[in-house]
Amino acid sequence: MSVIVRPVEPSDKQEITSLMYEYIVDFYQRPKPAIEKVHSLIDTLLGKNRGIQFAAQKEGKLVGFATLYFTFSTIQADQITVMNDLYVIEEARGTGAAQELFEACATFSKDNGYAHMSWITAANNYRAQRFYDKMGGSRGDWISYSI
Repeated sequence: MSVIVRPVEPSDKQEITSLMYEYIVDFYQRPKPAIEKVHSLIDTLLGKNRGIQFAAQKEGKLVGFATLYFTFSTIQADQITVMNDLYVIEEARGTGAAQELFEACATFSKDNGYAHMSWITAANNYRAQRFYDKMGGSRGDWISYSI
């Protein structure tokens, strides 16, 4: 059965919460945020005003997600999207789920008039870097910082 990519729906809340915890805690080894914060974020994204979340579904189970946030670029004096997350569970990697999620984000950005879609990944996430290179991404001149 093929992968279906679609916007996250309210009925996905429990499953998407589990995927987000796997992404945050298991994959990126970060502290587990309070469930109220995760649910607040999901609710914000369900409103589709500040961002949107897409789910990859295979055989009735969510196997991945991607999150787009809506913001602006001063340099372009225009609206852009930032793909902040693209995550697929280990057993669904190599099935095309990541590509479908990426393409859903890129298509949404283009179809809704955003100037461009940008994203970052961890410096040591070589698998993701190979994937983004394959998807036609170009590495920018900017260095990302956070505090």
